[in-house]
Amino acid sequence: MFSMRGRHVDSWSAYKRVGSKDHIDSYDKEEDSVRLLNGKDVGHPSWKRSLRHVLVATLSSLLFGYHLGVVNETLESISLDLGFSGSTMAEGLVVSTCLGGAFVGSLFSGWIADGVGRRRAFQLCALPMIIGASMSATTNSLWGMLLGRLFVGIGMGLGPPVAALYVAEVSPTSVRGTFGSFTQIATCLGLMGALFIGIPSKEIVGWWRVCFWVPVIPAVILAIFMEFSAESPHWLFKRGRGTEAEAEFEKLLGGIHVKSAIAELSKSDRGDESDTLQFSDMLYGRHFKVIFIGSTLFALQQLSGINAVFYFSSTVFKSFGVPSDLANTCVGLANLLGSVLAMILMDKLGRKVLLVGSFSGMAVSMGLQVIAATSFASGSGSTYLSVGGMLLCVLTFSLGAGPVPSLLLSEILPGRIRAKAMAVCMAVHWVINFFVGLLFLRLLEQIGACVLYTIFGSFCLLGVIFVKKYIVETKGKSLQEIEIALLPQEVIV
Repeated sequence: MFSMRGRHVDSWSAYKRVGSKDHIDSYDKEEDSVRLLNGKDVGHPSWKRSLRHVLVATLSSLLFGYHLGVVNETLESISLDLGFSGSTMAEGLVVSTCLGGAFVGSLFSGWIADGVGRRRAFQLCALPMIIGASMSATTNSLWGMLLGRLFVGIGMGLGPPVAALYVAEVSPTSVRGTFGSFTQIATCLGLMGALFIGIPSKEIVGWWRVCFWVPVIPAVILAIFMEFSAESPHWLFKRGRGTEAEAEFEKLLGGIHVKSAIAELSKSDRGDESDTLQFSDMLYGRHFKVIFIGSTLFALQQLSGINAVFYFSSTVFKSFGVPSDLANTCVGLANLLGSVLAMILMDKLGRKVLLVGSFSGMAVSMGLQVIAATSFASGSGSTYLSVGGMLLCVLTFSLGAGPVPSLLLSEILPGRIRAKAMAVCMAVHWVINFFVGLLFLRLLEQIGACVLYTIFGSFCLLGVIFVKKYIVETKGKSLQEIEIALLPQEVIV
């Protein structure tokens, strides 16, 4: 039980005695009165206060992107040095073992984030990344590499869901979408960094080991700087530590906005239920819809085939005679451009518009890949279509399907299940990611590019249909307003 339960029980009981529309109307009136100070509208909180805390958190996304891309340029050198060259299954394992570890990490991310807090969860995310990267950099065998990648994967699994939670909970409502896009930009920069740092690996013997040492530095910085960053006021409030939550809100939003922020949290407080939440509670009843939306959205994101591009773009481009360093530079720039555009448009166009446009563009890009793989295109025409299709896929992915799902899930999931439900949805993400990484090269050999890219394109079209039917717009709404609007009311009289 929370020590603050008694303090908020009256407002929660009153909420259950009215309809959601009446409650939201009364909430808006109360918020308006709170925002009027000495007859003047205090406006939105400044984004500058929370920016530095968000930037520290995005280091976890930078590491996530780096470790996703570190084997792209170096895989050939690693396989030659460790003695598994020519084995597509061994190469797939080097990629997918990391993803298997991420699945394990994501399963526990919600319980860790709720148990020790968001800041400590970030520090626990950095630890296995430091250990795993060091093991990979010093190993002399395939098994040592796989073990190191497993440790790194555990950290990768912890990082993204906690980053999405933290950014959503510490950001002012007016810039939550923009700040949420920072994680995608950081992931993109991590990928680009891995690709550029890996370029000399084909000429310099053992350079791939340097590539695995590099991410140890930002992981150490993340662990240290998180010690001085703000804790999530939402987590503190849920734990009954109201005074500390107020102090963190003052640090993040400014003292003038603390009262309205705490009042907003009180409206959706469910302290009497949070400690007894069971895993099965998220899969049945009134929480099933948001879990279904989150899991399906992440599944469609991965089944679009985007990570096959990130993991194996060097291999695919090489088959068309395109230099891998040039190709990967273009991939990185397309990813960065799309991520920056998403940051600009997220709080203007909204999440749903970006998702529909993103999945539609990816479907078109997969169609170009299919044409390139058929007899309708040959020679230079096939090369241009394939390379153009991949770049279009990356660009449109980074506009919506990349940054939106984790941000959207952190917004629509109710506070009492937010961390644990995010862990469940991310676990689905990593299971599918694992199999895409493991089987892509083998499927490319067995069924051919035409069929494989047709499958990916079909899932992109399914993504468009799913978003139009199930996704709600969340831009400009507080986390509490979204929760009240989405959850069915228990008592309405």
